[in-house]
Amino acid sequence: MNKEIKSISIDRNYYILAGLLLLMYLPTLYDLVVDWYTDANYSHGFLVPIISGYLIWKKRKELTRLEFSGSSLGLIIVVIGVVLFVLGNGASEYFTVRFSLIVTIFGLTLYLFGKPTLQRTWFEILFLVFMIPIPYVIYFSVTFPMQLLASKVTINILTAIGMSAARQGNIIHLPNQSLEVAEACSGLRSLISLLALGAIYAYLTQKSFPAKVILFLSTIPIAVAGNIFRVFTTSLIAYTSDINVTDEPLHSIMGMSVFAVAFIMLFIFGAVVRKIFK
Repeated sequence: MNKEIKSISIDRNYYILAGLLLLMYLPTLYDLVVDWYTDANYSHGFLVPIISGYLIWKKRKELTRLEFSGSSLGLIIVVIGVVLFVLGNGASEYFTVRFSLIVTIFGLTLYLFGKPTLQRTWFEILFLVFMIPIPYVIYFSVTFPMQLLASKVTINILTAIGMSAARQGNIIHLPNQSLEVAEACSGLRSLISLLALGAIYAYLTQKSFPAKVILFLSTIPIAVAGNIFRVFTTSLIAYTSDINVTDEPLHSIMGMSVFAVAFIMLFIFGAVVRKIFK
């Protein structure tokens, strides 16, 4: 009888708090969807909550067998999330407002369902971070160095194999044409998407936590290497032919090559890490 009353109480608290959470974050969620739709860098944001929800749904039988024992620590985390929400809105800092949603969900899960449930869903909750656009101050501070890196390495490879090429900033000068490693070609877009992919791949394929972390972090150099491969291949095509590499569909195909190369490298490295951390 007591267990039934406790279950009803938890259900009631769940619906009330979930409703208040949705109401409070409705404008934030709307702005997120607009960003996903209008900014190609974050179009993968539509998939992130779907993947997160699916992974939790796969664990539904395991989760229903757990005893719900809420923790007051979760309420403290919820308060932190609400404070971040208020401060972010006051400073018009959208990343803080959006990140506060994940903090609040994390705290609510702990407060309503307890530590055992959180231990089994922490990844799915934190995975939602990948649906949030990074702050523009970080975006623009990282983009140009990545443009320079891709152009520098490409020039070094071209000259090493005996081809005549020069670099001026992020512009690669070839004998027959010049190529600009534009902002969209910096590799940051593919890095953001591949980080999300690497997180899922590491979580699903690796057994130990250190192996998961190592494989996830390896996504960064792998994504950078994949983009360098793209810029180099594009330059090579432009050098050896009269094809305009900026025309469609070649430009989009070359963009997709980043993901193909990066995923192959991630798959190979994942197999190596899995053997090391048996």
